[in-house]
Amino acid sequence: MGSVTVDDILEDLPASLCRLISRPSPTDSPVAQALILDSEETDRDVAGALVCLMGVRGRAALPMVRRLAQSRPVAVAVKGTAGEALEIEELLRAAGVGLLLVEPSSGWDTFLSVANGRIQTTDYHSDVLALIQEDLYAIAQTTAKMTSSHVVIEDAANKVLAYSTVGNDLDELRRASILSRRGPRKYEALLKDLGAYRELHRSRGVVRVPERQEDALKERAAVAIFAGERVLGYIWLQETGSGFAPGTDAVLVGAARRAAAELVRHRNQQSVHLREDAIARLLSTPDEATASAQFSRIDPERPACLLLVGLSHEDQRSADAELKHGELANLASIRAAAFKDSAVVGQHQGQTAVIVPDLRSDSPEAALRVLADAVVKDAREHLGLKVHVAVGEVAPTLTALRSTSVETAALLRAMRVDGSQRVATLDDFEAEIILDEVIRGLDASPFRHRALTRLCLEEEELARTLRGYLDSGLDVGECGRRLNLHRNTVYYRVAKASRLTGLDFSQPAHSTIALLHLELWASRRLSSPAGRA
Repeated sequence: MGSVTVDDILEDLPASLCRLISRPSPTDSPVAQALILDSEETDRDVAGALVCLMGVRGRAALPMVRRLAQSRPVAVAVKGTAGEALEIEELLRAAGVGLLLVEPSSGWDTFLSVANGRIQTTDYHSDVLALIQEDLYAIAQTTAKMTSSHVVIEDAANKVLAYSTVGNDLDELRRASILSRRGPRKYEALLKDLGAYRELHRSRGVVRVPERQEDALKERAAVAIFAGERVLGYIWLQETGSGFAPGTDAVLVGAARRAAAELVRHRNQQSVHLREDAIARLLSTPDEATASAQFSRIDPERPACLLLVGLSHEDQRSADAELKHGELANLASIRAAAFKDSAVVGQHQGQTAVIVPDLRSDSPEAALRVLADAVVKDAREHLGLKVHVAVGEVAPTLTALRSTSVETAALLRAMRVDGSQRVATLDDFEAEIILDEVIRGLDASPFRHRALTRLCLEEEELARTLRGYLDSGLDVGECGRRLNLHRNTVYYRVAKASRLTGLDFSQPAHSTIALLHLELWASRRLSSPAGRA
């Protein structure tokens, strides 16, 4: 079972919503749940909880905070200003309980949604983080060997993610960092006073911090880990007595780039998982969809549309199909965000899903088709991919969008079978979708027309001609043109098929039965009744 800390929850909370006043002790105390308490609740079990105090703020919360301090939750969240929270901080810090200060104008539902969302995905986060740390430890160990130093990789909040093999020549700072899994506060303040972090952010290069014997600090070299303009963390080197090896700066820059790639991959894997959750919630029950919409500041009563983006059969069968799925999702998310900043992109039943909410036009279909065309064009030009975009029916409200998802998925299947249209709506493929649904029903059924099944499986030439005849609307001349056969040949083969099966293809019921079996045969899903499990 994985665990989530207050720091982990803070990573997902908008900076404008909440800020950390003091951390719990120990700082890595696991948060098992997030609870809301009001002043009347005195008997709740708050062990391992992040407690949100509702209905009180500032000094008015002090009586409740005194009671909570004795029960030792992991942390307490309260609304108010920094000035109002001074006495609360003092009480909680003495008890080893963390304090989060929440923006007074914000809603508790948003705070709780983020906190519980992170807690509920703990196992996933822990598993992914374990994998990423394996790679980061390898980077730290290799860098240590190449630079003759001790190496620590930290995140942007100075939490230790990985470090090289520990030796006997660690100074106090490095030993304390490894033991506590974060840099001691007084040393973080010292490094800030020395301007180390400011220079790391400004130069993007390697920064040297000279030895400070009075503080028992050995010489250090450091580099920030950047992703674009965003700092993801830092790599710190501590020299081991013989000085840094030649070329240390170049090695450190390379290590930072490798670490950046791993951290970005970790963030992408998390975001995909969370986006999948967001899509699932918006396509869930009305209550769940409404709650998710309110968290994302989307009006659940406005019209919305679901678009499904699927790879062509050719790209889907390629060895790097999973990579292509990821690239396609990123591309679609950029296009969707440009179209509507509240658009949500993720995965639905293995396909890239785009939910466009808050549609305000009376007739948004044309604009949605423009969005779909742009995704198709960009996928072809920038990724070399052939994709199909199924534009679902516009639902009158976001909560009604769930009812369109089955039809939109069926539309995408029909488009991929047809292969010719890159963008389509339900109107374009309605008959094909109904036929496909009937065929899928037959595929799931144990019943087969035995003679017709034998003909399809044993007389391929007759089956192909019969399918062409039915597709041509029972027009012998048209069938002959399509299959490059003489009319008499078509007559002969259709008559033989009728004789072998006992079916009269001029009768609608018989021709329908034949068409369904032939469609299963063409998709290699037809088997004899005896051969079915």
